[in-house]
This record gives sequence, C-alpha cells and structure tokens, in this order.
Amino acid sequence: MVDQKLSQWRIRRGPYLGEVSALCFLHLPSHFSSLPLLLAGMGSEILTYNLEVEKMIRSFTVLDGIRVHGLASGVMSSTLDTSAIIKYSTKIAVYGERRVKLYSFSVDTAPGSRPQLTLVHMLPKFNHWVLDVCFLKSYLTHSNEESHFLAAIGCSDNSVHIWDALKSVTVLKIQSPVRCLLYSMRLWGDNLEVLRIASGTIYNEIIVWKVDPKHDASCLRSVVEDQDHESISFSHCCHLSNQQYEAVHVCKLVGHEGSIFRIAWSSCGSKLVSVSDDRSARVWAVPIKREEVSGHDPVALVLFGHSARVWDCSIFDSLIVTASEDCSCRIWGMDGEQLQIIREHIGRGIWRCLYDPNSSIIITAGFDSAIKVHQPYALLSRGSTAAKEKPNRTEIFSICIPNVLDQVGLMDSKSEYVRCLRFACEDSLYVATNHGYLYYAKLCGTGDAQWTQLVQVSNGAPIICMDLLSKDFVELDCGAEDWLAVGDGKGNMTVIGVTNDDCTPTMKSSFTWSAELERQLLGTHWCKSLGHRYIFTADPRGTLKLWRLPVNSQSNLLSPLRSYNVSHIVTFMSSFGIRIMCLDACIEEEVLVCGDLRGNMVLFPLEKRLVLDMSVAHEVKTSPVNHFKGVHGISSVSSVSVTLLSSNQIEICSTGADGCICYLEYDRGLQNLQFTGMKQVKELSLIEYASDNNSAHTLSRSYAAGFASVDFIIWNLISETKVVKIPCGGWRRPHSYYMGDVPEMKNCFAFVKDEIIYIHKHWVSDEDRKIYPQNLHMQFHGREMHSLCFISGNILLGNNFEHHLYSNFCLIATGCEDGTVRLTWYSPGIDNWSISKLLGEHVGGSAVRSLCCVSKLHIISSRAANLCDGRGESNAAIEDQDNPILLISVGAKRVLTSWMLKNRRLDNKEDIPADQQYNSSGDYDNFWSDFSSLTFQWLSTDMPAKYASTRKNLESDAKKVVESAENAYNAKGDVRPGSLLPERALDVIRDKHEDDWRYLAVTAFHVKCAGSRISVCFVVVACSDATLTLRALILPFRLWFDVAMLAPLSAPVLSLQHIIFPTCQPAQDNIQVGSVYIVISGSTDGNLAFWDLTDSIEAFMERVSVHSIENFFDCQKRPRTGRGSQGGRWWRSLSNSLSKKKPNSNIVSSEVKDEFNDINCTVDGTSSTTNDNQDDKTACSQSLHSSSLVSEINNHNSSEICEIPPMHSLKEIHQSGVNCLHVSEIKCGQSTDRCNVYSIVSGGDDQALNHLLVESSSNSTNSNRETMSQDIKNVVSEPRHQKDVYYPRWSMKDRIRFLCYEKIPSAHSSAVKGVWTDGSWVFSTGLDQRVRCWCVEDSKLREHAHMVVSVPEPEALSARACGRNLYQIAVAGRGVQMVDFSAV
Repeated sequence: MVDQKLSQWRIRRGPYLGEVSALCFLHLPSHFSSLPLLLAGMGSEILTYNLEVEKMIRSFTVLDGIRVHGLASGVMSSTLDTSAIIKYSTKIAVYGERRVKLYSFSVDTAPGSRPQLTLVHMLPKFNHWVLDVCFLKSYLTHSNEESHFLAAIGCSDNSVHIWDALKSVTVLKIQSPVRCLLYSMRLWGDNLEVLRIASGTIYNEIIVWKVDPKHDASCLRSVVEDQDHESISFSHCCHLSNQQYEAVHVCKLVGHEGSIFRIAWSSCGSKLVSVSDDRSARVWAVPIKREEVSGHDPVALVLFGHSARVWDCSIFDSLIVTASEDCSCRIWGMDGEQLQIIREHIGRGIWRCLYDPNSSIIITAGFDSAIKVHQPYALLSRGSTAAKEKPNRTEIFSICIPNVLDQVGLMDSKSEYVRCLRFACEDSLYVATNHGYLYYAKLCGTGDAQWTQLVQVSNGAPIICMDLLSKDFVELDCGAEDWLAVGDGKGNMTVIGVTNDDCTPTMKSSFTWSAELERQLLGTHWCKSLGHRYIFTADPRGTLKLWRLPVNSQSNLLSPLRSYNVSHIVTFMSSFGIRIMCLDACIEEEVLVCGDLRGNMVLFPLEKRLVLDMSVAHEVKTSPVNHFKGVHGISSVSSVSVTLLSSNQIEICSTGADGCICYLEYDRGLQNLQFTGMKQVKELSLIEYASDNNSAHTLSRSYAAGFASVDFIIWNLISETKVVKIPCGGWRRPHSYYMGDVPEMKNCFAFVKDEIIYIHKHWVSDEDRKIYPQNLHMQFHGREMHSLCFISGNILLGNNFEHHLYSNFCLIATGCEDGTVRLTWYSPGIDNWSISKLLGEHVGGSAVRSLCCVSKLHIISSRAANLCDGRGESNAAIEDQDNPILLISVGAKRVLTSWMLKNRRLDNKEDIPADQQYNSSGDYDNFWSDFSSLTFQWLSTDMPAKYASTRKNLESDAKKVVESAENAYNAKGDVRPGSLLPERALDVIRDKHEDDWRYLAVTAFHVKCAGSRISVCFVVVACSDATLTLRALILPFRLWFDVAMLAPLSAPVLSLQHIIFPTCQPAQDNIQVGSVYIVISGSTDGNLAFWDLTDSIEAFMERVSVHSIENFFDCQKRPRTGRGSQGGRWWRSLSNSLSKKKPNSNIVSSEVKDEFNDINCTVDGTSSTTNDNQDDKTACSQSLHSSSLVSEINNHNSSEICEIPPMHSLKEIHQSGVNCLHVSEIKCGQSTDRCNVYSIVSGGDDQALNHLLVESSSNSTNSNRETMSQDIKNVVSEPRHQKDVYYPRWSMKDRIRFLCYEKIPSAHSSAVKGVWTDGSWVFSTGLDQRVRCWCVEDSKLREHAHMVVSVPEPEALSARACGRNLYQIAVAGRGVQMVDFSAV
C-alpha cells in the first residue's frame, strides 16, 4: 500500500502562519549592530529577525504544540575564542501555558554565521499558567553569571517561583498576601531584594506587591538546608541562602472596568501602565519605599482613544505605546496627550507592541501575521538619540502666488486664486490661476519659492483645466523639458513648451487656438504614448477631440500667443454622453481607452494613419468600438493605463472614486472587453493613481495614491502599509503630488487652502535608504479561516514541477471570515511563506465558508458533439489541451464567486528557455518572476435574488407569525382593519431569514463537449436552508444557469464531494462513451446521501450545444464591492418564484431531457427577467442578451426547474453533523478497466471517522450479486435487501456497490473538522488541535502517527502528495500550518 515500511514514516511539524503572540529585543553592542535583533513568537516557533537587513535569519521550534505566550531576555555577554571571533550570548526564557524553557541564544562575528539556540533548562510543568518570567542575579557573590542565575516565574495564582539554574530546582515560592486568580502579571527588578510584582486580578484590580528581606525568624516556615533536594515555602515569609524573604503588599490600583490584559513597568519601576477590556489605558505612579505608601491608593491617568479592547502596552521615560483590537497603535505622552496613531494591520487587531528608545523604533504585530517596524514622527520630535542621528527629513512649508501679497482684506470675486497645480519634479511646481496666469515656482531648501510668470492666456480668462507632460515620464525630442496644456473659460487651448536652462524657466514654444465654445472646455489630456505633438480636449457631453500641434518653429518665440495651424484630427463621441475624465492609448493595437465621470469605460479605434499621416486634413468622427458600463459603479474614473499583453490583446488598469483598482482585458480580434480582476484599497475612498507589478511604468511600482475623507494617502499595495498621510481637506481642493522611485523616501504633496499653497516634501538622498514602516513578516488573513485547498503544482509550473527543488513548493488558496480569498505561495526554507496575494473579497465582506479547486476538464462525446459551436472533430484534440484551473468560493449571503488561473508571463511567451528555469547556483529570480505573474482572474459573482428561498415553508411560517401578531394587536384594539402590519412584519421576518441564509459547502467539476469552444462548470452548492442546487457557469461567456434542485433534506448539508467515472459499452471494446456524475453530501443529522446528476448534466450540455450562445456574449460584469456608490448589496426581484416538482417524483431518467427544456438563467446572481417597473438604465447590460438566450433555449415560458431526489442515503452514520468529507479513487488493487473503487472518508461532531469503500461498475449485466455485509446493513437505509444500487442510463446498467464500511468512534477527542485521503493514507484534524495519520490496511484504518499543531480551533484540512513518499498537509483555522509526512 505504501512504498516504504510503516515504521519508516514520520510526521514533522512545519511552519505556522498565524497570530504573533510575543515580541522581545536582543540588544547587541553598538559597534556590532546599530539595531537590536528581534525575536517573535508565532505558534510554537521563535522567529529571529535582523532589523538592519530587514529579513528573518532563522526560526526555532521551542514548544511542542503550545503557543509561545511570552519571551524574556537576560544581559548580553561576549567571549573571544582562539580564532579571534567574538561570540555574543544571552539567556532567553520562553513560556507558554504551564511550560517554561530556558535557552542560550548566541551569535558570533564570523561571516555567514547563523544564530544558535541551545536548550539549557526545561522547567517542570507548573500547576497554573505562567504569566511572566524575568532573570535575577545570583545570590552567590562570586558565581559565574552564565551558569548560575535565578529566574523568577510569575503564575496565575498570584505567586512567584524562583528557579536556581545551578541546582536546576525551584528553590523558592513566594505567595502574594492577596490570593486571587490573575489575567496578567508583570515582574520588575534584577534581584530578589528589589523584585516588584504587579498582578491584574479577575476583579479588574491591580495588586502591587514586592519581595523584601526580613530579619525576623519567627515567620520562617521552611529552610533550605539540603541543596540536593527541592524545598519550597508556601508562606508569605521564606528563606533562601541564609536570607529570609517576605511578600509585602504595596497598594491596590482600582479603576479599570474590564479585564486587565497587560501591564508594563517603567524602566525605573516608579510607574506602570495597564490596558484593559474597557478600551482604556491607565498610568499609575507606584510608591517605591515603605514610607511612600500613604493611606490612599494611587489614582490613574486615563488614556482614552481606542475603540476596542486594548491588548498590549509599553512605557518609557517620555512615551507610552498601546496596541488595540481596533488595529491601531497609539503613541501617548506622559501627560496623556495622544501624539500619533498608526494603522497598518487588519483583522482582529494588534496583539503586541514593543518600543526601543535607543533607535526610536516601534514594533507592532497582530492576528494578521504581519510584523511591522515603525519610526513615527512623534518619536523623532521628542529629541531621542535616534532623532539626532536621523533628523526628520519632512519639510512642511507654505508659499503664495505673487499677486496675493498685494491683495488687502478678504477675497472677493476679483481676487486672484489658484485653480490648478502640477508638480514637474520634487522642486518644480506649475501653478494656474483664475486670472489666466501660468506660473513656475522653483522650491528652495529654505522653505521659500522663486516665482516666474510664464504666460497669461488671452483676455485674462480663468484657467479651467491643466495637464503636464514631463520629461520624467516620456522622452521629449524637441528640446523642451516640460509641456503644459491649459484650457480657459473662453474655450481656448494654450500649449507651451518650457526649458529650464541655468535654473531659469524659458518658453520654447507656444500655441493657442479655439478648441470649444465658451464654458464648454472642461478637460485637457496628454497621452504619453503619443508624445507632445498630440493633445486631447474634453467637453461636458462626452465628446473628445484629438489635436495635432505643428512642427516647432522659431517664430513661435517671437509671438508666443499667436494662433497657428493646429490640426483637428479626430472627434470621439462617447455612447454615454458623459464627460471624459482620463484616457490612455495603445498605438500598437490602435485603441484609445477613456474613463468618464460615471464610472464607465469607453474604447475608441485610434488608427495609426490618423496619427502618423500628415496628409490627413479632414476631421474624422469616430464612434466607440466597445464600452463597459459601471466599471467603478457610478463613481468617477480617475486614471487609466494600458499595457500590451500580446498580439491583439491589452490590459487596462483603472482607478476610481469607489476606492478600487480595476483590471480589464480587451481582445481586438474578438472585440471583447471583459472584467478580469479588482483590488479594493480599504484605506482609500478615492484612488487617483495606482501602479503595480503588472504595470509597464518603472517608477513607483505597487503603490496607490488617493484620498480618505480629508487626508491624502500613499499606500503600499504589497506590504499593505500606509506610506504617507497628510491632512489636506479632501480631493476637491486644488492639489498635486509627485513620487520618486521609492515613495516611502521620496514624495511631495501640495494643496491649496484659502489663498495659500501648503507643501509637504519628504525627499531623502539615495545614501540613506532606510524605509519605514517596514514589513518583516508577510501579512495574511486577519481573521479565522474556514476553508483551504491546494492548487495543482504540476499545472502551474509545467516541466519545472518535476525538478526536485520545485516539488515541495505549493500554492494554497484560503477563504476567511472577513470575506477575503488569498493565494499564498509556500516554499520550504527560511522564508517559508513567501508571497500572499489578495484575490478579492466577497460582497459586503460576507464570510467565505468553502473553497473548491477545479483542475480537471471532463470531455463529453455526446450525440450533439458534431453540432457544438459548429466545429469539427479535427479541432477537438487541439482545444482539449486548454485545461483552465478554476477556483470556486462560497459563503454567507449566498455569495458564489468563480476565479480562473491566469499566468500573464506565459501568456506572452510560448515557452521559457530552459536556462531561465533554474541554474545550479540556486538562482530563483526567474522562478519567483513566474510566480509573481500567477493570479486568479475573477470570472463571475453570483447572488440569488432577494427572498428567492427554496424552502417551501418560509412564506407560510412568516404569515403564521404575522397573523398571530395581528390577532394579538386586534385583541387590544390597537389596530384597525387594513393595517400595514402584516406586510411590514412579513418583511422583517423575511429579512431575518435572509440574514441566516448562507452557503455552507461547494463542489464543482468542469465539463466540455468534444470539439467545442464552450465549456460548463457545474457547481453544487449547499445552503443553510437545507437545500442543494446544481448550477452551471458557461465559459467563456460567464452565464449562470439553474440546472436542477437536489431534493431538500431534513437538515442542512455541511460537506460535499463528487465522483466522476467513465462508462463504456462492451460492444465497442470498452470505448468510453460518457461519464457518470455522482455527488455525495453530508448533513447536520449525520446522514450521507448519494445523488446522480448524469442525466441532468448531459441534457443541459445538449441543450446548450445546439444554440449559438456566442451571439449573446457579454462579459460586462464586475464584482460587487458594497462600497460607496455601489449601494451595498443591490437586489433584483424574480418575476416568477421557483417552483419544484412533487416530492414523490421518480428518479431522474432520460425523461429529464424533455423536462429540461425549462432552464432558469441568472446573470451575475440575478434573474434574466427583470421587474417591469424597474428602470431600464439600472439593469445590467447583459440582461437583454440573457433574456433572449433563455427564450431561445427554453421551449416554454415557465421558470420551473427539475428536482432530483437522492439515489441512495446512509442514515445516521454519524451521531451529529458530518463536518467534512473526502473522496479518492484507489488507483491500484481493486480497480480494473470495468470497475473503479473509491475511498470515502467522513468526520463529524461525534468525534468519529467513517471509512467507506464504494465500487462503481459499468457492466451491461448484473453478475456476482451478493448479499450485503452486516456492517453495511447497519448504516444503509434503503434498499436494505441488496448490495448494488442501480439506475437506468442509455439502455445499460451502471452499478455502485458498497464494499466495506468501518467506523472509528473516538478518532479525535473533539469534533473532527477536516479529512483527506488518497486511498493509502487518511489525514484528519479536529478541535483537539491534533493531526492524525491513518494507514489504510486491508480496507481498515489504523492510526500510525499524530501531532499537536499550533493552529487554535482548526477548521479545515487539505493535503497533497509531493512524490512517492512525501505528503504535505495544511491545517487552517486561526492561522495555517504545514505538516510534512514522509518516509525517512
């Protein structure tokens, strides 16, 4: 069954990606490193980071299956060996739950050396949870500190244990005078004489006590006399090395109204800060000496500002840092003033924060796995040592246009003010005013500007619009460095070329002409791909004009405002009639892309002859070649960029006022414009600019610039961090920005308020490239994950996958509680979790409950094969090679989203040279480049219409409740006849039910007719209203259809799997003539059901194949974001409710093909038939096409779809819900050409595992019928009299036979949440936080190994075979962890 002996198989814990639970600095000598090392506890591992190089240098597994709750370090020491290599070492205490381990951490100066972590002591398990550990000096005056030291361990019973490292024994236990259970504790001091303890009790109080030497021997209860035995005092007074100690109560700190999560001492021990569940932090002054203790307990300084629970805090001489569940880190002064807010994390908040006063850096880490390094301006402004060494390079100053200084009094209608701003570079700014002046401002280092008046437009008309074409963005071959185009209120255009010789701006050329009527010129746009000789103008009616400027003439300099022969080449007329806001062009593909004020995208043909042919003199009017309505909802499109992907294909990237970055692809040959993906930047409500790794622009890659309310923000799209945040009053004020190659170091922003131009400039030279904030660890999901699946690596990498170095790499898709779906790359090594891409978010952030990867394409050789798409069988072999990988995600609010894998690099190149795939030196640059081009393209999001429940009793139940309520009110005489109570109450009940409906499970398979370009992805989804639906997604047309309803069960379905096996005709020498499609469901009542979908699928494929669906091709659909003008979840009502057949309907047979004439089509989650009263303008652009398609496919006007009852049901094989299912075909052994054997494994809330072997056969005769074994009879409900299950199909008999059944009652000590099998091994996980490996021997499961994982509350498990003797297991829940199971 396996290639190696069972005794040689081992399970090994892999890296964990989840919340960061502990942080600790290791301070090295300043001559060795200017920044400390950072230790981070993640799961049961410690990650070591070098802050100077901003990378992880090593990881260590320290606790077996226990999360690291805290880290403590001792004093760093150094030794010199014979090789003149200095070795630095220190003690590290690692604790979690009831365990404490003491390590020696060492690092030396040898080149290429790595840190070492050596276990020194493993303390015995404590009776209570360990809350804090600190190192103390030895009580022996001449002892070696390295080998003889004390460790103080604070426990949750409000006691402190003293561990002697020399004796390896607990020599002392000190119990607080106040006995109470604790939530938190913090120790302070370096020896017993000054040890101070602050204990946060379960009563929301802080008990401060200390350990004092005592000279009164009357209280002595226990004396340590024998050093070879452990002796612990349980009194308040105790004895250690001829010295008596007692626990002394200092004070009680009262004020918090919630649980106290964290306490921090100041460096001198005179103050402490506490944070609590009550969303506050409090600063306390604690008396040090006995005489300072007064009759009253100290009163706290309260710090309010967080909107959720506060998890962690740090306090130093002048600053306090707090971290909260609201994903913010706040910096406070000692007077309680809030100095700064840092928001860089997502999800359930920041769990840990750490501050280093020497370097003025703050470390934050949280649930999202990210570890970020900050150097806030609030710290630099406090005059720390780091601030003196690295002064703040941000310049903030203000300037005024020249004529403003001459104005007296308040502004009036005749006053001059700024209309437009444009940065040419970091120290050059162009300013246009309402008096028609165009100025050039040279920004000086002193915070002032040198002004130069360039031009005043004719008659002093106000300048309405301005655009700049700078040499930084395009090569200018005309001698000018900058080209400016301005449009005034009279409809005139003025274009000037400016040179900057000897720091003095000079006009090189000037052109002026009448472009529009008065007040009709609203926009002017340069196109970088066309150069400086072509300019566009826009009016309010969606008309765009292209102008060609004449060849530069020296006479222009003599009369710069004279009108010259500017040619009007083309007029572009938008089909929407809405003002064009931005544009870009691709000359190679002859297309112009425009975005308008209402979120629409319009594409125009831009012929090369019109641009390059100088003889074209007549104006040409051009209509759109394609358009996409509502790319950004009804929000304005703010920027558009075009990238050439391949011949006849371009990619369009647009940003808008909905806070989204949208991606579209246009195929010039097919004239097909389709939406391919979207990024939501939640921090921005309007994005003005975006550039990512897919963009051709070389500057500022992977950044977005825009606005959030009144703030201007630059956002790093890769690290998900905020680069710049500048309060400016919002985007409506004139503003401009300029970013260098690294926006964190080089950025400028200018905005106008009143009559003043405010400038924020942060420009750092290339010598100092330190960028803050830094992202040390990859950011992941910020909340719990419910589902994950592996993406097939051999399909992703092709032949590279066969290389042994690539075989362990994998791609994992995960779905989260916050509605996000991520694609994460895992590679064994130091950087285990390399890259994580956010694919998208479910509508309104609805939770993702299940994921399904579809990587295999099933070919149907149907009777209509020769009709499919009108194509012949000669093309079938070529077309069948196209095997797309699909990803299906479902979740709350009945959201169903489909994705398709896209490799942008491989799309451009047919083959990658072998020498670029891998080289012996281990160069993975090309390999990572390949992966960076991999992503899942969004296909479609489907949401059913509101109240379109398939439950029959919902409406009747609601009416009964309403009638009861109405009767009660009528009895009191409060309601008159004809009251609106029933309708309102019915709506309330409907909304209540609607909120509860969600998809719980999904399975899918991809089917295609031989010789056809059309394929169908059939998706079976389980809803919380105890229904199963078979849906169809027709590709590449993205049309959704309801195919069939699977008969409602008595309980909701929690898990789904499917089996597909071929059928053969014996008379045709076992030639495959079709496939059988079986779906298996597990429900909350413990039942397993088998459903035959074969006839419904084949009938649907035949109906689709005979119609010309390409005539209805319209891919104008985009994801719903629920943001801004999108209006959240927008519903469209069904004209007719879905009806179903009677429950006593026979099993679906060939008659289904006749009944299947009625197919219910939905477009992007809505019915194809819209309400008559609905405004046509709000309907989806695909509705008319789809309704025509439905009328052509359907033979009747009814919206009825067929219902399929289960062909077989196994009753109560689990005592409660079937949480997980997995099916695998057994490739060897019992499988033959005629029979396929499948292994079915299920896990449930009853802690049990069930293993079932099923044989599928397509023999034409029923032979070898045997009676069912007794164990199968106990679980099979019907038919009990036979072992085989038959169903009619194509005048032949197919058979499913249950071979054997096994149940393991207590496979886990808690609910089983995930299972996986390949027929040889079974892997399972549950809420007991274990992964168990079961070997399949003689159809029986035998546990071979198990391991405790670091994932709290596991929710899902998936695995894959990486070779003949290696499995990778992924467990997801509150984080994700890899487990390797291999033969030694």
